[in-house]
Amino acid sequence: MTSQRLLSLDAFRGFTIAAMLLVNNPGDWGNLYSQLAHADWHGWTFTDWIFPFFLFIGGVSMTLSLGRQAEAGADKGALLAKLWRRAALIFAIGLFLNLFPAFDFSTVRIPGVLQRIALCTALAAPIVVYYGWRGQVAWIVALLAFYSAVMLLLPVPGVDGVVAAGVLEKGRDAASWIDRLVLSGHLWPVSRTWDPEGLFSTIPALCSQLFGVLAGRWLAARVDAVERTVWLLLAGLAFVLAGAMLDVVLMPVNKSLWTTSFCVMTTGWALLVFGAFYWLLDAAPSAALRERMAALARPFVIFGMNALFLYALSGVVVNMIGHLGWHGALYAPIAALPLVPKAASLAYAVAFVLAMYAVAWGMWRRRWFVKV
Repeated sequence: MTSQRLLSLDAFRGFTIAAMLLVNNPGDWGNLYSQLAHADWHGWTFTDWIFPFFLFIGGVSMTLSLGRQAEAGADKGALLAKLWRRAALIFAIGLFLNLFPAFDFSTVRIPGVLQRIALCTALAAPIVVYYGWRGQVAWIVALLAFYSAVMLLLPVPGVDGVVAAGVLEKGRDAASWIDRLVLSGHLWPVSRTWDPEGLFSTIPALCSQLFGVLAGRWLAARVDAVERTVWLLLAGLAFVLAGAMLDVVLMPVNKSLWTTSFCVMTTGWALLVFGAFYWLLDAAPSAALRERMAALARPFVIFGMNALFLYALSGVVVNMIGHLGWHGALYAPIAALPLVPKAASLAYAVAFVLAMYAVAWGMWRRRWFVKV
């Protein structure tokens, strides 16, 4: 295992968190450019890349971090306990964000972005700690096969009461039924009958993280950096193609359900985008090129050094703005500019990202790095 910190991984993480802040904080949810909103149901947009990218990065980081700790002499039990403590803390932070500021436990949404990251980390931990790459591949295949079989073959009652198998419609799919059984009254408040970060669809999301684990193992392999890059990009192309094929022959690409095709296709895009970062920042033979790219990518690196903290902070800020009724006052000066509504909404989102960057830059300057 390599102990060298990858600048490309920090930059990719920063790109992902900046994109997440951008799409999560428009000025007007009714005026969005199509690529800055999730696909309504089947299909995908740029926005639908972001969460799988974050899980993929988590998998890569998990592999490299465990390698460094193993080299330092940590035993497997201690590594597992550390990962589970981290997962519990991330879950608690996510639940706090859902509770803040009302703290109404009777209707709080239990799932969420951080909660899914926590569950994926907790479930991936024993697979990463106790299995080699062949075992990890076997787990991915078994989990995706199980998820697909349940989604396509298990007859379940939809919200309309009709029992059917393989119906991949809002509130009528098997994942939604399972989530209602387990988390009734605590699902996404927009629907109440299904949740885009629900419990059952966390299974293929876990596979997105495990694909990142495998990518991390490849990065730690004793091969030339150019060869690593080539195979990252080739694997990315193969996964995108495989995801497109699964979209046709198995089940549609769908972020809310995290379908098998979505898992595979977004893993492909993650490999391609990360492969580009890796080549430009860590693997290119030209030191001058790497230095120029490092200077250009520094804002992403700064974001990436405190990614989870910035996401949590943004959640607190947005909830407080909404609770205090300040959003209209903050957005009004931008909405008054001579811009079309979608551009004004985007301008507000950019301003929000820049405000978060100011925080990130201040923390980076002072070497304040919040580790979870």
